[in-house]
Amino acid sequence: MMTEQEVKQLLIDTEAILEGHFLLTSGLHSPMYVEKFNVLQHPKYTETLCKELAERFRDQQVELVIGPMTGGILLAHEVGKALGTRAIFTEREKGVMTLRRGFKIEPGTRVLIVEDIVTTGGSVQEVVNVVNNSGGEIVGVGLLVNRSGGKAEFGVPMDKVQALLNLEVPTYQPDACPLCQAGTPMTERGSKHIK
Repeated sequence: MMTEQEVKQLLIDTEAILEGHFLLTSGLHSPMYVEKFNVLQHPKYTETLCKELAERFRDQQVELVIGPMTGGILLAHEVGKALGTRAIFTEREKGVMTLRRGFKIEPGTRVLIVEDIVTTGGSVQEVVNVVNNSGGEIVGVGLLVNRSGGKAEFGVPMDKVQALLNLEVPTYQPDACPLCQAGTPMTERGSKHIK
């Protein structure tokens, strides 16, 4: 099993953990950003991390792995491959997370939800809702990085949640950001801000 320090070092080595002044997709500001695609662009590292996630849930009789678009697609595929299961993803349609492309979750299916980076937990909660509305049984939530400091909740018992790396990273409302007050230049990152 990889230790949290080994996971963190891999993310540092691939420049997936960045320091500065960042505007997150949530609208919050932070002195740290995790650019997941800096590590996920390397298939061998993605495979290594996903095999590690899969091992954490190997005894849960997982029948389906699901993740939210975009990073969750890669994770679901690789974790599903490691577990020998089907892998699908959710995406937003008119602002609502849903199953498209003919994907279905049969009632009673044992589902593992995977996600790359969690700050507020909003995307995972949306996937939880999709699985619950389909009648699937959530056996766990596997995270690459939980940067919520343990604050993110998804309506899933915390003993079913596993993160390869837990980070306690401060986030600030824009009007109370000490980095803004200090005049530190902003770097916009995340899918909503990439130019």
